[in-house]
Amino acid sequence: MRAIMVLLFCMTAANISTCRKSVSVSTDPIVTVKQGKLKGSTSTLLNGSPYYSFKGIPYAQPPIGKLRFKAPLPAIPWKGIYEAIEHGAVCPQFDITSQKLIEGNENCLFLNVYTKSLKPVTKLPVMVFIHGGAFTSGSGNSDVFGPDYLLQHDVILVTINYRLEVLGFLSLDIPEVPGNAGMKDQVVALKWVKDNIAQFGGDPNNISIFGESAGSGAVTCHMASPMSKGLFHKVIAQSGTSIDDWGVGKDHVARAFRAGKVLGKDTKDVHELLEFLQSVPAIDLAGLTFKTETEEEKLRGLPVHFIPVVEKNFKNVEPFLNKSPLDILLAGETNKVPLMIGYNSAEGLLMLSDHLSKADFRNKNPEYLVPREISQKVPQDKTKEFGARIKKFYVGNNEFSNDTAEAIVNLHTDLNFAYSVHRFIHLYAASNQHIYQYVFNYVSDMNFVKISLGLAQMKGASHADDLFYLFYNGGTKNVYEKQEKAREIVYKVTKLWTDFARTGNPTPNNSLNVKWEPFTRTGKQYIKLEEPLCVGRAANRDRIQFWDNLYCQAGLPCIGN
Repeated sequence: MRAIMVLLFCMTAANISTCRKSVSVSTDPIVTVKQGKLKGSTSTLLNGSPYYSFKGIPYAQPPIGKLRFKAPLPAIPWKGIYEAIEHGAVCPQFDITSQKLIEGNENCLFLNVYTKSLKPVTKLPVMVFIHGGAFTSGSGNSDVFGPDYLLQHDVILVTINYRLEVLGFLSLDIPEVPGNAGMKDQVVALKWVKDNIAQFGGDPNNISIFGESAGSGAVTCHMASPMSKGLFHKVIAQSGTSIDDWGVGKDHVARAFRAGKVLGKDTKDVHELLEFLQSVPAIDLAGLTFKTETEEEKLRGLPVHFIPVVEKNFKNVEPFLNKSPLDILLAGETNKVPLMIGYNSAEGLLMLSDHLSKADFRNKNPEYLVPREISQKVPQDKTKEFGARIKKFYVGNNEFSNDTAEAIVNLHTDLNFAYSVHRFIHLYAASNQHIYQYVFNYVSDMNFVKISLGLAQMKGASHADDLFYLFYNGGTKNVYEKQEKAREIVYKVTKLWTDFARTGNPTPNNSLNVKWEPFTRTGKQYIKLEEPLCVGRAANRDRIQFWDNLYCQAGLPCIGN
Protein backbone atom coordinates (compact mmCIF):
# COMPACT_ATOMS: atom_id res chain seq x y z
CA MET A 1 0.00 0.00 0.00
CA ARG A 2 1.49 3.35 -1.05
CA ALA A 3 0.24 4.99 2.12
CA ILE A 4 3.05 3.29 4.02
CA MET A 5 5.33 5.89 2.46
CA VAL A 6 3.70 8.61 4.48
CA LEU A 7 2.56 6.47 7.39
CA LEU A 8 3.60 8.23 10.59
CA PHE A 9 4.67 11.49 8.91
CA CYS A 10 3.26 12.46 12.24
CA MET A 11 1.81 10.28 14.95
CA THR A 12 -1.86 11.20 15.02
CA ALA A 13 -4.40 10.93 17.77
CA ALA A 14 -6.20 8.01 16.14
CA ASN A 15 -3.64 5.45 17.27
CA ILE A 16 -1.94 7.00 20.29
CA SER A 17 -3.72 8.21 23.36
CA THR A 18 -2.43 9.31 26.72
CA CYS A 19 -3.67 7.65 29.89
CA ARG A 20 -3.10 10.75 31.99
CA LYS A 21 -5.91 13.25 32.39
CA SER A 22 -5.72 16.90 33.37
CA VAL A 23 -6.02 17.55 37.05
CA SER A 24 -8.35 20.49 37.59
CA VAL A 25 -8.05 22.67 40.65
CA SER A 26 -10.69 24.77 42.31
CA THR A 27 -9.41 28.06 40.93
CA ASP A 28 -9.09 28.01 37.17
CA PRO A 29 -6.76 30.58 35.58
CA ILE A 30 -8.27 33.52 33.71
CA VAL A 31 -6.29 35.34 31.02
CA THR A 32 -7.43 38.35 29.01
CA VAL A 33 -6.43 38.34 25.35
CA LYS A 34 -7.41 40.78 22.61
CA GLN A 35 -10.57 38.82 21.80
CA GLY A 36 -11.77 38.50 25.40
CA LYS A 37 -11.29 36.48 28.56
CA LEU A 38 -10.10 32.86 28.54
CA LYS A 39 -10.51 30.32 31.32
CA GLY A 40 -7.96 27.52 31.32
CA SER A 41 -7.16 24.73 33.72
CA THR A 42 -4.28 23.65 35.92
CA SER A 43 -2.54 20.34 35.33
CA THR A 44 0.57 18.68 36.70
CA LEU A 45 3.80 17.80 34.96
CA LEU A 46 5.36 14.36 35.36
CA ASN A 47 7.59 15.75 38.12
CA GLY A 48 4.54 17.00 40.04
CA SER A 49 4.94 20.68 39.16
CA PRO A 50 1.76 22.51 38.20
CA TYR A 51 1.26 24.15 34.83
CA TYR A 52 -1.49 26.08 33.11
CA SER A 53 -3.27 24.73 30.07
CA PHE A 54 -5.42 26.72 27.64
CA LYS A 55 -6.85 24.50 24.91
CA GLY A 56 -9.06 25.07 21.91
CA ILE A 57 -8.48 28.81 21.60
CA PRO A 58 -9.99 30.11 18.33
CA TYR A 59 -7.33 32.11 16.50
CA ALA A 60 -9.37 32.73 13.33
CA GLN A 61 -12.97 32.82 12.20
CA PRO A 62 -14.46 29.48 11.13
CA PRO A 63 -13.48 28.97 7.44
CA ILE A 64 -16.90 27.67 6.45
CA GLY A 65 -19.42 28.34 3.68
CA LYS A 66 -18.06 30.84 1.17
CA LEU A 67 -14.92 31.16 3.31
CA ARG A 68 -13.93 27.58 2.45
CA PHE A 69 -10.51 27.51 0.70
CA LYS A 70 -9.95 31.22 1.39
CA ALA A 71 -7.38 32.98 3.54
CA PRO A 72 -8.46 32.97 7.20
CA LEU A 73 -9.96 35.99 8.90
CA PRO A 74 -8.79 36.95 12.40
CA ALA A 75 -10.88 35.71 15.31
CA ILE A 76 -13.66 38.03 16.41
CA PRO A 77 -14.06 39.10 20.05
CA TRP A 78 -16.41 37.19 22.32
CA LYS A 79 -18.47 38.22 25.31
CA GLY A 80 -18.08 36.68 28.72
CA ILE A 81 -15.46 34.06 29.49
CA TYR A 82 -14.42 31.54 26.85
CA GLU A 83 -13.74 28.13 28.35
CA ALA A 84 -10.40 26.91 27.02
CA ILE A 85 -10.55 23.60 28.85
CA GLU A 86 -10.82 21.05 26.04
CA HIS A 87 -9.21 20.83 22.61
CA GLY A 88 -11.19 22.23 19.70
CA ALA A 89 -12.29 20.06 16.79
CA VAL A 90 -9.61 18.58 14.55
CA CYS A 91 -9.78 19.46 10.86
CA PRO A 92 -11.51 16.99 8.49
CA GLN A 93 -8.85 14.58 7.31
CA PHE A 94 -7.76 11.20 6.06
CA ASP A 95 -5.72 9.84 8.94
CA ILE A 96 -2.56 8.33 7.45
CA THR A 97 -1.90 6.06 10.41
CA SER A 98 -5.31 4.43 10.70
CA GLN A 99 -6.16 4.80 6.98
CA LYS A 100 -9.58 6.12 8.00
CA LEU A 101 -11.48 9.34 7.45
CA ILE A 102 -11.87 11.57 10.49
CA GLU A 103 -14.84 13.86 10.04
CA GLY A 104 -13.70 16.52 12.48
CA ASN A 105 -15.14 19.94 11.75
CA GLU A 106 -14.32 22.74 9.32
CA ASN A 107 -14.42 25.03 12.33
CA CYS A 108 -11.02 23.73 13.43
CA LEU A 109 -8.68 26.73 13.60
CA PHE A 110 -7.70 26.40 17.24
CA LEU A 111 -4.46 26.60 19.16
CA ASN A 112 -3.29 25.46 22.60
CA VAL A 113 -1.04 27.26 25.09
CA TYR A 114 0.87 25.61 27.94
CA THR A 115 2.90 27.52 30.52
CA LYS A 116 4.26 26.97 34.02
CA SER A 117 3.75 30.59 35.00
CA LEU A 118 1.41 33.35 33.93
CA LYS A 119 3.55 35.97 35.67
CA PRO A 120 7.18 34.85 35.53
CA VAL A 121 10.00 37.03 36.83
CA THR A 122 11.27 37.30 33.26
CA LYS A 123 9.22 36.64 30.14
CA LEU A 124 9.51 33.07 28.89
CA PRO A 125 10.73 31.95 25.46
CA VAL A 126 7.88 30.77 23.23
CA MET A 127 7.98 27.62 21.09
CA VAL A 128 5.26 27.20 18.45
CA PHE A 129 5.03 23.67 17.06
CA ILE A 130 3.65 22.92 13.58
CA HIS A 131 2.68 19.28 13.26
CA GLY A 132 3.54 17.01 10.35
CA GLY A 133 1.29 14.55 8.58
CA ALA A 134 2.06 15.10 4.88
CA PHE A 135 -0.15 18.23 4.99
CA THR A 136 -2.93 15.62 5.04
CA SER A 137 -3.57 14.65 8.64
CA GLY A 138 -2.82 15.46 12.25
CA SER A 139 -3.55 18.14 14.84
CA GLY A 140 -1.80 19.92 17.68
CA ASN A 141 -3.65 18.00 20.39
CA SER A 142 -1.88 16.91 23.55
CA ASP A 143 -2.76 13.22 23.23
CA VAL A 144 0.19 13.19 20.81
CA PHE A 145 2.02 16.45 21.51
CA GLY A 146 1.90 16.68 25.29
CA PRO A 147 3.89 19.58 26.81
CA ASP A 148 5.48 17.84 29.81
CA TYR A 149 9.02 17.30 28.50
CA LEU A 150 9.51 20.80 27.10
CA LEU A 151 7.88 22.73 29.94
CA GLN A 152 10.39 21.36 32.47
CA HIS A 153 12.85 23.82 30.85
CA ASP A 154 10.70 26.90 31.50
CA VAL A 155 9.41 27.69 28.05
CA ILE A 156 5.89 28.25 26.74
CA LEU A 157 4.61 25.70 24.23
CA VAL A 158 1.98 26.55 21.64
CA THR A 159 0.52 23.91 19.30
CA ILE A 160 -1.88 24.61 16.45
CA ASN A 161 -4.35 23.13 13.99
CA TYR A 162 -4.40 24.25 10.36
CA ARG A 163 -6.50 23.22 7.36
CA LEU A 164 -5.30 20.08 5.63
CA GLU A 165 -5.13 18.57 2.15
CA VAL A 166 -7.79 19.99 -0.22
CA LEU A 167 -9.36 22.26 2.39
CA GLY A 168 -5.99 23.79 3.18
CA PHE A 169 -4.09 23.58 -0.08
CA LEU A 170 -6.49 23.78 -3.01
CA SER A 171 -5.16 26.26 -5.56
CA LEU A 172 -7.15 27.42 -8.58
CA ASP A 173 -4.89 30.29 -9.67
CA ILE A 174 -7.73 32.79 -9.22
CA PRO A 175 -7.96 35.64 -6.70
CA GLU A 176 -10.68 33.81 -4.77
CA VAL A 177 -8.50 30.70 -4.28
CA PRO A 178 -4.83 31.46 -4.97
CA GLY A 179 -3.73 28.62 -2.67
CA ASN A 180 -1.89 28.17 0.62
CA ALA A 181 -4.92 28.63 2.88
CA GLY A 182 -3.37 26.18 5.35
CA MET A 183 -0.12 28.15 5.43
CA LYS A 184 -2.05 31.38 5.88
CA ASP A 185 -3.82 29.72 8.82
CA GLN A 186 -0.39 29.25 10.37
CA VAL A 187 0.47 32.90 9.72
CA VAL A 188 -2.69 34.08 11.48
CA ALA A 189 -1.90 31.73 14.38
CA LEU A 190 1.59 33.23 14.64
CA LYS A 191 0.10 36.74 14.60
CA TRP A 192 -2.25 35.70 17.42
CA VAL A 193 0.72 34.38 19.41
CA LYS A 194 2.73 37.56 18.89
CA ASP A 195 -0.23 39.72 19.92
CA ASN A 196 -1.30 37.72 22.98
CA ILE A 197 1.47 35.53 24.35
CA ALA A 198 2.65 38.15 26.84
CA GLN A 199 -0.62 37.57 28.72
CA PHE A 200 0.52 34.00 29.34
CA GLY A 201 3.99 35.03 30.56
CA GLY A 202 5.64 34.71 27.14
CA ASP A 203 8.09 36.96 25.33
CA PRO A 204 6.59 38.17 22.01
CA ASN A 205 10.13 39.08 20.94
CA ASN A 206 11.48 35.55 21.42
CA ILE A 207 9.28 33.18 19.41
CA SER A 208 10.69 30.02 17.86
CA ILE A 209 8.76 27.99 15.33
CA PHE A 210 9.55 24.30 15.00
CA GLY A 211 8.09 21.43 13.08
CA GLU A 212 8.70 17.86 11.97
CA SER A 213 8.37 16.36 8.48
CA ALA A 214 5.63 18.34 6.69
CA GLY A 215 5.79 20.67 9.69
CA SER A 216 9.49 21.13 8.98
CA GLY A 217 8.65 21.88 5.36
CA ALA A 218 6.18 24.43 6.71
CA VAL A 219 8.59 26.26 9.03
CA THR A 220 11.16 26.54 6.24
CA CYS A 221 8.37 27.88 3.99
CA HIS A 222 7.78 30.58 6.61
CA MET A 223 11.45 31.46 6.26
CA ALA A 224 10.74 32.15 2.59
CA SER A 225 7.40 33.93 2.97
CA PRO A 226 7.17 37.73 3.09
CA MET A 227 3.82 37.25 4.84
CA SER A 228 5.57 35.62 7.83
CA LYS A 229 8.26 38.26 8.27
CA GLY A 230 8.69 39.42 11.86
CA LEU A 231 6.43 36.76 13.37
CA PHE A 232 9.24 34.51 14.64
CA HIS A 233 12.85 34.82 15.69
CA LYS A 234 14.31 31.30 15.40
CA VAL A 235 13.51 28.12 13.47
CA ILE A 236 13.99 24.43 14.27
CA ALA A 237 13.45 22.21 11.21
CA GLN A 238 13.22 18.46 11.81
CA SER A 239 13.30 16.12 8.79
CA GLY A 240 12.10 18.27 5.96
CA THR A 241 12.57 21.45 3.95
CA SER A 242 10.65 23.62 1.54
CA ILE A 243 13.00 22.55 -1.27
CA ASP A 244 12.21 18.85 -1.03
CA ASP A 245 10.34 17.30 -3.96
CA TRP A 246 7.35 17.13 -1.60
CA GLY A 247 7.88 20.67 -0.27
CA VAL A 248 6.14 22.77 -2.94
CA GLY A 249 3.42 21.62 -5.33
CA LYS A 250 3.19 21.79 -9.11
CA ASP A 251 0.33 21.42 -11.60
CA HIS A 252 -2.08 22.33 -8.83
CA VAL A 253 -4.93 23.54 -11.05
CA ALA A 254 -4.93 20.30 -13.04
CA ARG A 255 -5.00 18.41 -9.74
CA ALA A 256 -7.99 20.47 -8.62
CA PHE A 257 -9.91 19.54 -11.77
CA ARG A 258 -9.05 15.88 -11.18
CA ALA A 259 -10.41 16.22 -7.64
CA GLY A 260 -13.65 17.63 -9.00
CA LYS A 261 -13.92 14.77 -11.48
CA VAL A 262 -13.40 12.19 -8.73
CA LEU A 263 -16.29 13.79 -6.83
CA GLY A 264 -18.57 13.85 -9.89
CA LYS A 265 -17.98 17.31 -11.39
CA ASP A 266 -16.29 17.09 -14.78
CA THR A 267 -15.82 20.70 -15.83
CA LYS A 268 -13.19 22.92 -17.40
CA ASP A 269 -14.58 26.10 -15.82
CA VAL A 270 -12.58 27.03 -12.71
CA HIS A 271 -15.42 29.07 -11.17
CA GLU A 272 -17.91 26.28 -11.72
CA LEU A 273 -15.43 23.93 -10.05
CA LEU A 274 -15.07 26.29 -7.08
CA GLU A 275 -18.82 26.56 -6.60
CA PHE A 276 -19.09 22.77 -6.66
CA LEU A 277 -16.21 22.17 -4.24
CA GLN A 278 -17.67 24.71 -1.82
CA SER A 279 -20.95 22.79 -1.82
CA VAL A 280 -19.81 19.24 -1.04
CA PRO A 281 -19.50 17.93 2.55
CA ALA A 282 -16.06 18.73 3.96
CA ILE A 283 -15.25 15.09 4.62
CA ASP A 284 -15.66 14.34 0.89
CA LEU A 285 -12.59 16.52 0.31
CA ALA A 286 -10.40 14.38 2.56
CA GLY A 287 -8.34 11.54 1.13
CA LEU A 288 -8.18 12.85 -2.43
CA THR A 289 -4.38 12.82 -2.63
CA PHE A 290 -4.14 9.24 -3.85
CA LYS A 291 -7.22 9.54 -6.07
CA THR A 292 -5.77 12.49 -7.99
CA GLU A 293 -2.24 11.18 -8.61
CA THR A 294 -0.98 10.90 -12.17
CA GLU A 295 0.53 7.62 -13.33
CA GLU A 296 4.00 9.14 -13.08
CA GLU A 297 3.33 10.35 -9.52
CA LYS A 298 2.32 6.85 -8.47
CA LEU A 299 5.79 5.64 -9.41
CA ARG A 300 8.04 8.54 -8.40
CA GLY A 301 8.43 10.23 -5.04
CA LEU A 302 6.18 10.43 -2.01
CA PRO A 303 2.40 10.81 -2.36
CA VAL A 304 2.31 14.32 -0.92
CA HIS A 305 0.59 16.67 -3.37
CA PHE A 306 -1.91 19.09 -1.77
CA ILE A 307 0.86 21.25 -0.36
CA PRO A 308 2.20 24.83 -0.46
CA VAL A 309 2.39 26.37 -3.93
CA VAL A 310 3.83 29.45 -5.59
CA GLU A 311 0.89 31.81 -6.01
CA LYS A 312 0.06 33.98 -8.96
CA ASN A 313 0.11 37.70 -8.30
CA PHE A 314 -3.33 39.29 -7.98
CA LYS A 315 -4.26 42.85 -7.16
CA ASN A 316 -5.16 43.30 -3.48
CA VAL A 317 -4.33 39.66 -2.65
CA GLU A 318 -1.29 39.15 -0.46
CA PRO A 319 0.56 35.95 -1.44
CA PHE A 320 2.15 33.57 1.03
CA LEU A 321 4.74 32.56 -1.58
CA ASN A 322 5.30 34.68 -4.67
CA LYS A 323 8.42 32.78 -5.76
CA SER A 324 9.67 29.26 -5.16
CA PRO A 325 11.52 28.77 -1.85
CA LEU A 326 14.57 27.66 -3.85
CA ASP A 327 14.62 30.91 -5.83
CA ILE A 328 14.13 32.89 -2.63
CA LEU A 329 17.08 31.08 -1.04
CA LEU A 330 19.26 31.71 -4.08
CA ALA A 331 18.33 35.40 -4.09
CA GLY A 332 19.08 35.77 -0.37
CA GLU A 333 15.54 37.01 0.29
CA THR A 334 14.68 34.72 3.20
CA ASN A 335 13.57 35.86 6.63
CA LYS A 336 17.00 35.72 8.22
CA VAL A 337 16.92 34.03 11.64
CA PRO A 338 19.07 31.48 13.49
CA LEU A 339 18.32 27.94 12.33
CA MET A 340 18.64 24.51 13.91
CA ILE A 341 18.07 21.80 11.31
CA GLY A 342 18.66 18.11 10.80
CA TYR A 343 17.31 14.68 10.06
CA ASN A 344 17.13 11.21 11.60
CA SER A 345 19.86 8.71 10.81
CA ALA A 346 17.50 6.09 9.33
CA GLU A 347 14.55 8.11 8.04
CA GLY A 348 14.14 5.52 5.30
CA LEU A 349 13.03 2.79 7.71
CA LEU A 350 9.57 4.22 7.10
CA MET A 351 9.76 3.49 3.37
CA LEU A 352 11.46 0.07 3.58
CA SER A 353 8.33 -2.08 3.47
CA ASP A 354 6.90 -0.17 0.51
CA HIS A 355 10.19 -0.37 -1.39
CA LEU A 356 10.48 -4.11 -0.84
CA SER A 357 6.89 -4.64 -2.00
CA LYS A 358 7.89 -3.02 -5.30
CA ALA A 359 11.41 -4.43 -5.46
CA ASP A 360 10.96 -6.19 -8.81
CA PHE A 361 9.71 -3.02 -10.49
CA ARG A 362 12.43 -0.85 -8.97
CA ASN A 363 15.15 -3.31 -9.87
CA LYS A 364 14.02 -3.10 -13.51
CA ASN A 365 13.13 0.62 -13.50
CA PRO A 366 15.49 2.45 -11.12
CA GLU A 367 14.92 5.66 -13.09
CA TYR A 368 11.85 6.19 -10.91
CA LEU A 369 14.19 6.73 -7.97
CA VAL A 370 15.40 9.95 -9.63
CA PRO A 371 13.83 12.97 -7.87
CA ARG A 372 11.11 14.82 -9.78
CA GLU A 373 13.19 18.00 -9.75
CA ILE A 374 15.91 16.24 -11.77
CA SER A 375 13.61 14.14 -13.97
CA GLN A 376 11.81 17.29 -15.12
CA LYS A 377 15.12 18.94 -15.98
CA VAL A 378 17.03 16.26 -17.93
CA PRO A 379 16.05 14.11 -20.94
CA GLN A 380 14.68 10.61 -20.49
CA ASP A 381 17.90 8.84 -21.38
CA LYS A 382 19.75 10.87 -18.75
CA THR A 383 17.09 10.04 -16.17
CA LYS A 384 17.64 6.34 -16.91
CA GLU A 385 21.38 6.78 -16.57
CA PHE A 386 20.96 8.56 -13.24
CA GLY A 387 18.61 5.82 -12.01
CA ALA A 388 21.13 3.12 -12.84
CA ARG A 389 23.80 5.09 -10.99
CA ILE A 390 21.59 5.42 -7.91
CA LYS A 391 20.96 1.69 -7.77
CA LYS A 392 24.64 0.92 -8.33
CA PHE A 393 25.74 3.34 -5.61
CA TYR A 394 23.51 1.82 -2.95
CA VAL A 395 23.44 -1.92 -3.75
CA GLY A 396 26.37 -2.37 -6.13
CA ASN A 397 25.83 -5.35 -8.41
CA ASN A 398 23.10 -6.70 -6.11
CA GLU A 399 19.35 -6.25 -6.37
CA PHE A 400 16.93 -4.48 -4.05
CA SER A 401 15.87 -7.22 -1.63
CA ASN A 402 15.71 -8.14 2.04
CA ASP A 403 19.45 -8.79 1.83
CA THR A 404 20.07 -5.13 0.94
CA ALA A 405 17.56 -3.65 3.40
CA GLU A 406 20.09 -1.39 5.13
CA ALA A 407 21.14 0.08 1.78
CA ILE A 408 17.48 0.70 0.87
CA VAL A 409 17.00 2.55 4.16
CA ASN A 410 20.03 4.74 3.40
CA LEU A 411 18.72 5.40 -0.10
CA HIS A 412 15.36 6.67 1.10
CA THR A 413 16.92 8.62 3.96
CA ASP A 414 19.05 10.52 1.45
CA LEU A 415 16.52 10.76 -1.37
CA ASN A 416 13.60 12.05 0.67
CA PHE A 417 15.26 13.98 3.50
CA ALA A 418 19.01 14.18 4.04
CA TYR A 419 20.28 15.65 0.78
CA SER A 420 17.68 18.41 0.74
CA VAL A 421 18.63 19.34 4.30
CA HIS A 422 22.30 19.61 3.30
CA ARG A 423 21.46 21.63 0.18
CA PHE A 424 19.17 23.93 2.17
CA ILE A 425 21.88 24.51 4.79
CA HIS A 426 24.50 25.27 2.14
CA LEU A 427 22.28 27.82 0.40
CA TYR A 428 21.05 29.42 3.63
CA ALA A 429 24.62 29.77 4.91
CA ALA A 430 24.94 32.81 2.64
CA SER A 431 22.61 34.64 5.06
CA ASN A 432 25.39 34.73 7.70
CA GLN A 433 22.98 33.48 10.34
CA HIS A 434 23.99 30.83 12.85
CA ILE A 435 23.01 27.36 11.61
CA TYR A 436 23.20 24.30 13.83
CA GLN A 437 23.04 20.98 11.98
CA TYR A 438 22.28 17.64 13.62
CA VAL A 439 21.79 13.97 12.78
CA PHE A 440 19.43 12.31 15.26
CA ASN A 441 20.69 8.81 16.11
CA TYR A 442 19.25 8.06 19.54
CA VAL A 443 18.08 4.47 19.77
CA SER A 444 16.08 3.21 22.75
CA ASP A 445 12.68 1.84 23.59
CA MET A 446 11.42 5.39 22.91
CA ASN A 447 11.87 4.91 19.14
CA PHE A 448 8.17 4.25 18.82
CA VAL A 449 7.93 4.39 15.03
CA LYS A 450 10.82 2.04 14.40
CA ILE A 451 9.47 -0.44 16.92
CA SER A 452 5.90 -0.16 15.56
CA LEU A 453 7.24 -0.98 12.08
CA GLY A 454 8.74 -4.19 13.45
CA LEU A 455 12.26 -2.99 12.63
CA ALA A 456 13.75 -2.67 16.10
CA GLN A 457 16.70 -4.84 15.07
CA MET A 458 17.84 -2.37 12.40
CA LYS A 459 20.27 0.50 12.89
CA GLY A 460 19.35 4.12 13.49
CA ALA A 461 16.34 6.30 14.19
CA SER A 462 13.34 6.19 11.87
CA HIS A 463 11.39 9.10 10.49
CA ALA A 464 9.33 10.63 13.32
CA ASP A 465 11.18 8.76 16.09
CA ASP A 466 12.50 12.09 17.37
CA LEU A 467 8.97 13.24 18.27
CA PHE A 468 8.78 10.83 21.19
CA TYR A 469 11.81 12.43 22.83
CA LEU A 470 10.19 15.88 22.62
CA PHE A 471 6.52 15.27 23.44
CA TYR A 472 4.84 13.24 26.13
CA ASN A 473 2.12 10.83 24.99
CA GLY A 474 0.67 7.42 25.67
CA GLY A 475 2.85 5.72 23.07
CA THR A 476 5.98 5.86 25.24
CA LYS A 477 4.46 6.65 28.64
CA ASN A 478 5.47 3.39 30.29
CA VAL A 479 8.99 3.46 28.85
CA TYR A 480 9.62 6.99 30.08
CA GLU A 481 8.28 6.29 33.56
CA LYS A 482 10.19 3.01 34.00
CA GLN A 483 13.54 3.59 32.28
CA GLU A 484 16.10 6.05 33.59
CA LYS A 485 17.96 5.94 30.26
CA ALA A 486 14.86 7.16 28.45
CA ARG A 487 14.42 10.02 30.90
CA GLU A 488 18.06 11.03 30.53
CA ILE A 489 17.85 11.16 26.73
CA VAL A 490 14.57 13.10 26.81
CA TYR A 491 16.19 15.64 29.13
CA LYS A 492 19.17 16.09 26.80
CA VAL A 493 17.10 16.44 23.63
CA THR A 494 14.61 18.87 25.15
CA LYS A 495 17.41 20.91 26.71
CA LEU A 496 19.11 21.32 23.34
CA TRP A 497 15.83 22.38 21.74
CA THR A 498 14.81 24.78 24.50
CA ASP A 499 18.28 26.30 24.95
CA PHE A 500 18.28 27.10 21.24
CA ALA A 501 14.81 28.63 21.59
CA ARG A 502 15.98 30.66 24.58
CA THR A 503 19.37 31.87 23.34
CA GLY A 504 19.85 30.93 19.69
CA ASN A 505 22.59 28.51 20.79
CA PRO A 506 21.70 24.88 21.64
CA THR A 507 24.72 24.47 23.94
CA PRO A 508 25.33 27.82 25.68
CA ASN A 509 28.28 27.63 28.08
CA ASN A 510 29.05 24.14 26.76
CA SER A 511 25.96 22.75 28.47
CA LEU A 512 25.67 18.95 28.41
CA ASN A 513 29.52 18.98 28.31
CA VAL A 514 29.61 19.53 24.58
CA LYS A 515 30.08 22.53 22.31
CA TRP A 516 27.86 22.37 19.23
CA GLU A 517 29.61 24.59 16.69
CA PRO A 518 27.64 26.51 14.05
CA PHE A 519 27.80 25.16 10.51
CA THR A 520 30.12 26.80 8.00
CA ARG A 521 30.52 25.93 4.34
CA THR A 522 34.16 25.08 4.87
CA GLY A 523 33.89 23.16 8.14
CA LYS A 524 30.42 21.58 7.67
CA GLN A 525 30.12 21.19 11.44
CA TYR A 526 27.30 19.10 12.90
CA ILE A 527 26.41 17.09 15.98
CA LYS A 528 25.33 13.47 16.09
CA LEU A 529 22.65 13.09 18.71
CA GLU A 530 23.49 9.77 20.31
CA GLU A 531 25.18 8.39 23.43
CA PRO A 532 27.57 10.07 23.96
CA LEU A 533 26.93 13.28 22.03
CA CYS A 534 29.39 13.42 19.16
CA VAL A 535 30.48 16.45 17.14
CA GLY A 536 31.80 16.01 13.63
CA ARG A 537 32.16 17.41 10.14
CA ALA A 538 30.44 16.65 6.83
CA ALA A 539 27.68 14.29 7.92
CA ASN A 540 27.20 11.33 5.55
CA ARG A 541 29.88 12.87 3.34
CA ASP A 542 30.06 10.25 0.57
CA ARG A 543 26.31 9.79 0.25
CA ILE A 544 25.62 13.51 0.13
CA GLN A 545 28.42 14.02 -2.40
CA PHE A 546 26.85 11.36 -4.64
CA TRP A 547 23.50 13.15 -4.71
CA ASP A 548 25.12 16.53 -5.12
CA ASN A 549 26.94 15.31 -8.21
CA LEU A 550 23.60 14.33 -9.75
CA TYR A 551 22.06 17.73 -9.03
CA CYS A 552 25.12 19.56 -10.33
CA GLN A 553 25.20 17.45 -13.51
CA ALA A 554 21.50 18.14 -14.04
CA GLY A 555 22.29 21.86 -14.04
CA LEU A 556 20.41 22.50 -10.79
CA PRO A 557 21.54 24.60 -7.82
CA CYS A 558 23.78 22.37 -5.75
CA ILE A 559 26.42 22.39 -3.04
CA GLY A 560 29.31 21.96 -5.45
CA ASN A 561 28.53 25.08 -7.48
